[in-house]
Amino acid sequence: MLHLRLIVPADHTDEVVRTIERTVGTTHLAVLPGAARDPAGDLVLCDVAREAGDGLISDLCALGLDRSGSIAVEDIGLSLSAHAEKAEDDAPGEAADAVLWDQLQDATHEESTLSVTYVAFLTLATMIAACGVVLDNAVLIVGAMAVGPEFGPLAGVCTALVQRRPRLAVRSLVALLVGFAAAMALTVVFSLAMDAAGLFTEERLHGDRPNTGFVYAPDWFSFVVGLLAGAAGTLSLTSAKSGALVGVAISVTTVPAAANAAVALGYGDLGQTKGSVEQLLLNLLAIVLAGTLTLLTQKVLWARRRPRVRRA
Repeated sequence: MLHLRLIVPADHTDEVVRTIERTVGTTHLAVLPGAARDPAGDLVLCDVAREAGDGLISDLCALGLDRSGSIAVEDIGLSLSAHAEKAEDDAPGEAADAVLWDQLQDATHEESTLSVTYVAFLTLATMIAACGVVLDNAVLIVGAMAVGPEFGPLAGVCTALVQRRPRLAVRSLVALLVGFAAAMALTVVFSLAMDAAGLFTEERLHGDRPNTGFVYAPDWFSFVVGLLAGAAGTLSLTSAKSGALVGVAISVTTVPAAANAAVALGYGDLGQTKGSVEQLLLNLLAIVLAGTLTLLTQKVLWARRRPRVRRA
């Protein structure tokens, strides 16, 4: 269930209440006249089944409430109410399958912003992966994949393409390109420092690497895994199954490929650098393609359900 807290101009309260009342899956409606001070208006509270939430939020935005008042949405961890159970039963579909487009846009907007923290995480992940590729250590590679924050901007690109949000697309692409460029440049410096300290050697990079050699040898499996990971990651963001995102992070070789490219570039090995960059771009392309197709499919399916989410 979702809890909605609305600040409504007094002359729009009746219309907002009617919109809530005619939406299947709503309950616990309460109106507190004149309770809001900034902006001034009435405070309207209600709960709505997650699967009916996107339709209700869209209708409220169509009334201009996001501009004239306020719409705040919270997930309800526990609701002990027969009315809530009935609302969830009445709403079509399953809560885990529902997509809250405004919530997705808000989340991807935050995750796809180029910031010091984002670049720091991506750089640290790339440096950890650099240690992994030189030592041929799969544990370090998996750890670096889990630390990397690059799926946020990738999801931002997918969302922007489906929702036609050019600003979000530009912001996400800038975060991806600048973030990876900065992380790889700093990792080149890091690898040279490690070489000067005797911890990295060119012989290790060029030696037999059965656990990590795949990061600079892209093939069709790289593309297929990227497609699967992109679909799984998108589903985890749009549903209640967000825990799956960790598994997605450690199934694609974006960060390890960037790390291998940086270390190889530091040693002047253009062959491995080229192969690693190709692996990186192939994974990014596959994730964006699969993520976009997944969102389009979800949008079409829920658009067909929408007319049924109305009371007579």
